[in-house]
Amino acid sequence: MKDFDAFPKSIKKALRYIQQDIKSLEKLECIEQELFMKINKRKRELRDRQNVE
Repeated sequence: MKDFDAFPKSIKKALRYIQQDIKSLEKLECIEQELFMKINKRKRELRDRQNVE
């Protein structure tokens, strides 16, 4: 796993926001679901690109 300092600034800000500013479980679960969907979409795109090449 990458060292935290090596992540892009936007990722570090998002992780700090999750750690420090989210106060409700509902909001955290919403963010979790959105991140999960985006990560899985990107994985599919990368796999499809590898299969084409």
